[in-house]
Amino acid sequence: MYVLGISAFYHDSAAALLKDGRILAAAQEERFTRKKHDADFPENAVRYCLDRAGIGANGLDCVAFYDKPLIKFTRILETYLAFPGRGLNSFVMAIPAWLRQKLWIPDLIHKKIDFDGKILFPEHHESHAASAFFPSPFNRAAFLTIDGVGEWATSSYGVGRDGRVEIMAELRFPHSLGLLYSAFTYFTGFKVNSGEYKLMGLAPYGEPKYVRQIMEELIDLKEDGSFSMNMDYFTYATGLTMTGRAFERLFDGPARKPESMLTQREMDLARSVQDVTEEIVLRMARTVKKETGERYLCLAGGVALNCVANGKLLREGLFDDLWIQPAAGDAGGALGAAYIAHCHYLDCPIPEKKGRDIQQGSYLGPEYGDRQIEAFLRETGSPVRRLSDEDLLETVSELLAGGLVVGWFQGRMEFGPRALGNRSIIGDARSSEMQKKMNLKIKFRESFRPFAPSVQAERASEWFDIDRESPYMLLVADVKKEKRREMSEDEKKLWGIEKLNVVRSEVPAVTHVDYSARLQTVNPLDNPRYHALLERFRARTGCPVLVNTSFNVRGEPIVESPRDAYKCFMRTEMDVLVLGNFVLHKEEQPEFRDEVDWRKTYELD
Repeated sequence: MYVLGISAFYHDSAAALLKDGRILAAAQEERFTRKKHDADFPENAVRYCLDRAGIGANGLDCVAFYDKPLIKFTRILETYLAFPGRGLNSFVMAIPAWLRQKLWIPDLIHKKIDFDGKILFPEHHESHAASAFFPSPFNRAAFLTIDGVGEWATSSYGVGRDGRVEIMAELRFPHSLGLLYSAFTYFTGFKVNSGEYKLMGLAPYGEPKYVRQIMEELIDLKEDGSFSMNMDYFTYATGLTMTGRAFERLFDGPARKPESMLTQREMDLARSVQDVTEEIVLRMARTVKKETGERYLCLAGGVALNCVANGKLLREGLFDDLWIQPAAGDAGGALGAAYIAHCHYLDCPIPEKKGRDIQQGSYLGPEYGDRQIEAFLRETGSPVRRLSDEDLLETVSELLAGGLVVGWFQGRMEFGPRALGNRSIIGDARSSEMQKKMNLKIKFRESFRPFAPSVQAERASEWFDIDRESPYMLLVADVKKEKRREMSEDEKKLWGIEKLNVVRSEVPAVTHVDYSARLQTVNPLDNPRYHALLERFRARTGCPVLVNTSFNVRGEPIVESPRDAYKCFMRTEMDVLVLGNFVLHKEEQPEFRDEVDWRKTYELD
């Protein structure tokens, strides 16, 4: 039984394929087109999924699209009618795309993949709920979905059990936690739908100075986590921006211009909206617990990528455990839509879970064997040096311990926004210079941005305050007190961005200014090679922790192919590239002639 799920036309379009309820393949379109957050119909991702299965479109039992376009279109029309005379420009810009493409999904699917069978349209938040519950390790659980907006819903909760998900209640547009957070993303000078994680990373540098204004002027928050927003301060309902003049008056001046210098105001705004977000999530979760009585909670929707809020929710102890869909945003909607079709429509079971999730580490994308890699390297003229598995681990651990930065390209590409050890740039977490080097010379991104640690799952609690696995980098935990360094009195007085270069622990490259870390625990069942590298590094250094950041530069999608990885390697000051069992040193490479000015090609965000 083959079911294909598709998400498209907002951001992060993707495709996912189930075979008898097991995830066979899933990928975002951006990885193939090299257009970050590509929202177009995911032709390449669909082709990959079908190729992985060895079938054509005629081998599919049905296709599911992740939301109901007609209802979403109705919401857009009703919103403009509710604000007469406002937003004409954005209305004129939006309608042609709907009339030309977005309302004709069945025709488009037939045209793009030559499929004439059954096409289903779950609701947007139903797709999110399914993506959270069905791959989770739980046979029954509550779910909570929070994002910008689907058709009308912006948050929902319910219960998954007996092969079904059932939504019990929802919050509706324009009242949206995702859009509130995005409004502050926009106001602080970052790009909406991609810069939210920058706002989260900036928050620890600030103080919660503006919490009162947010709670008293912007939102009316109820004890159950529901809230209404004062739309006098927001323009996203009908405009081309998120905020207007009233927002500027409330928060001490105009929005920060992108790429301009960050000030303490932006840091305080980030901290304030992060604190409010955490409070709303906690109140929602308490209501879900009260109304469902379930022991476990599954999360999805773009706000579920806020790993700081997730960590706080976990520590609150409301539920015995959490599971968060790694592709929690719109990309994961493709997977959820496929599960709705498989379980609700086709009435088929999902595989036995045996106490573990069935997301397979989220390693669901394309892979390249050593023969393919060698053929590519010969094409580039690069020296070809293939090592045995044992020699590879020994060599790379030695290079890492020596302070070199390594591009690590292995196995199947990750599904979701996080690199989890197969399309990663890795380095020594013990280095006090590693964060600065990676940010400025390799990632070409803002200096304040923190990096995540990868740590062996069985040793995570020795280094971080966590008592369970965090395989998808979606939980934040503090560095253990015994691993921290006591700061001097002068260091404690530092303010804002001045805090950045203070060494705070034995693993300073992954310790944020508040001693937190966005943690990835590595289990040998999910990724044996990456776990073995961590073990070899531990044996050499005594430390089972590496810096892990996504294999890309700012404005570029994570690399998909050996060619993508090689280009990224040559465009940066990365020291070593490991493609499968091949090790490439920068100084040995032939002259690299870039066919494009990549800094202009990729939109910096």
